[in-house]
Amino acid sequence: ADGYYEYMIYECVYSTSDYSDMVNLLSYSFNKVVHTQFNSTVGKFVGFTEEGVKYAENFNEDKAYLQRMKAEVDKVCIPNAHNYDSLVRDKT
Repeated sequence: ADGYYEYMIYECVYSTSDYSDMVNLLSYSFNKVVHTQFNSTVGKFVGFTEEGVKYAENFNEDKAYLQRMKAEVDKVCIPNAHNYDSLVRDKT
């Protein structure tokens, strides 16, 4: 079907059991093309298209929002990863 498709993907990515490498990723996409992404390791939004660069600049101007996004690793990612991992690891 013809039309437009806009979506956001929120991910917590890690590979160690102590979560020391935990990264919070928030990606904004339009018609399957990622145009803007926040990476907690980088600490800011990055634009990958002309429009995405504009969005990233606007997001990055809000320092309080950037601080909240960086804090999501400790507030959301690590607690959820701990809960999910304990469901698997405790059963083996």
